[in-house]
Amino acid sequence: MGLALAASLGLLGCSTPKAEPDYKLVTQAWRTIEGQYVDQTAVEPKRLTYGAIRGMVDSLEDTGHSTFLEPEMVKELKNTERGEFKGVGIEIQMKLGRVVVVAPFDDSPAQRAGIRPGDIISKVGGDDISDWPLQRVIEKIGGGRTGSKITLTIQDPRSSKSREITLARASIKLHQVTWNRLPGTELAHLRLAAFDFGATRDLKKALKAIEGENLKGIVFDLRNNPGGLLDEAIGVASQFLKQGNVLIARDARGQTDEVPVEEGGVAPQMPVVVLVNAGSASAAEIVAGALQDAQRASLLGETTFGTGTVLQQFRLGDGSALLLAVQEWLTPKGRSFWHKGLTPDYAVTLPTEIDPCLPLGERTLTRAQLEAADDRQLLRALVLLENQVKTAGATPRDLSEPQTTHIQNGTKNKGPSPRSSNSLRGRIARGGHPA
Repeated sequence: MGLALAASLGLLGCSTPKAEPDYKLVTQAWRTIEGQYVDQTAVEPKRLTYGAIRGMVDSLEDTGHSTFLEPEMVKELKNTERGEFKGVGIEIQMKLGRVVVVAPFDDSPAQRAGIRPGDIISKVGGDDISDWPLQRVIEKIGGGRTGSKITLTIQDPRSSKSREITLARASIKLHQVTWNRLPGTELAHLRLAAFDFGATRDLKKALKAIEGENLKGIVFDLRNNPGGLLDEAIGVASQFLKQGNVLIARDARGQTDEVPVEEGGVAPQMPVVVLVNAGSASAAEIVAGALQDAQRASLLGETTFGTGTVLQQFRLGDGSALLLAVQEWLTPKGRSFWHKGLTPDYAVTLPTEIDPCLPLGERTLTRAQLEAADDRQLLRALVLLENQVKTAGATPRDLSEPQTTHIQNGTKNKGPSPRSSNSLRGRIARGGHPA
């Protein structure tokens, strides 16, 4: 049994040029646990194997990002990429040993209960989770049947005050793209809630509808967007850009690949202001960074989450998988914001008691009612965009040539690489794990 574990560890690619893995030590630990641990009912081979793999990933200290997925979690991730899953509607990750909310999903039980980006989950169902692995937390939150209830103890990171919230689990289907004409204006409020499969397709449809209404500008809302698929981030950014790059990917050796804008964007000249906050992560940051670097749009709101690595899934023999950070992504100008986030051009904080306005909820509002809702970020963007449309004649600056790239601590591949974007296909750019 121990030799089987050692062989499986070898298949995971643990050996490095610097030192060979000590399989004998692993086997010795396995056999000691198997023969000496007092509670033999807990000595279950698959549990020990998964624990060993999880320990290897955890030793990378890329907590909350690189992770080991048991077979059931692989299926759940696939469902999430299709825009549906069961749970309470939050994206979470492990950060400095604590379970942190990346973002609540639109119109989910968690959002309706007032859970916000940055909130810390300290207990689940009354159990202290301070020493739990992230997977156990996810299973506990989302593992019950639809309609069953779970109580979370939530700590506000700003005040350190805790509160209990009881939520009903639900089958959640994400409506990724929604939009509405902002009351009393010629502007659209376009919301992208995630970058799961079909996001680019649905965004194109929305942009064509906005153009068909002869609207003059777009407030592009990426707040509380936890990311998703890298392909979709490239496709979404390309709808607003004529040329240049969407991002630069840098691997462990410092080699970089430029990922170019895809041709045929629907709205390369429409004035845009992008809304971001602490829940804007990964793929959302890729898009926001590309538009900011190209001076195509201003960012307004709060500093983003700071998820700066691209994940690749490596399937294992029993249906489980390793989700590993294989590249760091940079903005087109070579800016790294891993663990730092993107700084908005216009810093506007939304009070904790105020919920962001969503397009579907604005359809029956007047301009006065919208202003009374006090979504200061949206209102500031509205004024900024109205002024931009007036002063610029509804025509933003076009890119006459690709942006200049300055990369620190890396080697740039020479010339355009038509294979660069293809080499990233299927990779994941999200800030956490759904629950």
